[in-house]
Amino acid sequence: MRPMRIYTRTGDKGDTSLRWGERVPKNALRVEVYGTVDEANAHVGMAVAMMEGPAFAAVRDVLLRVQNELFYVGADLATPPNRDRGEQPRITQASVDALEADIDRLEAGLPPLRNFVLPGGSAPAAALHVARTVVRRAERLLVSLMQQEPVDPALLRYLNRLSDLLFVAARAANQAAGHGDVLVDWNRSS
Repeated sequence: MRPMRIYTRTGDKGDTSLRWGERVPKNALRVEVYGTVDEANAHVGMAVAMMEGPAFAAVRDVLLRVQNELFYVGADLATPPNRDRGEQPRITQASVDALEADIDRLEAGLPPLRNFVLPGGSAPAAALHVARTVVRRAERLLVSLMQQEPVDPALLRYLNRLSDLLFVAARAANQAAGHGDVLVDWNRSS
């Protein structure tokens, strides 16, 4: 297999190619959605890079799988599977179910949530909160794309559930780092 080239020069005029050869502007909504998914993946990667030691193992393992799945989300958006050629989506309801199982497993080790949580605490948790907000943006963009053209609805369910997972993973990261949740102080005046 030949090594991939980093530059192709094909996008120098502001367009990019989808898998089946269709050229679209780089600011097309589809490109904006999968670019935002890529941005979220980078934030998850930053959080994982900060998770040193065995206390973070359970969260880190889930997030490494999620990073691969986010790559699949981007691929399914950038190159929608051609069912006429026998291709199937990479992200399915089983992917959503796996996120729900991860949420339940991580949440089982956390104190019950009784208040709103501020995004912060440890560095890995803060990075996960940033990733969560980027996933929410990707979700909003995906809804807009779905109003214009067909998109597999499993992708929307996946992103919706992923933002929930990232919230719980941030709480778990704070716990692993020896921090508690950073709670909203409703009595604090500005």
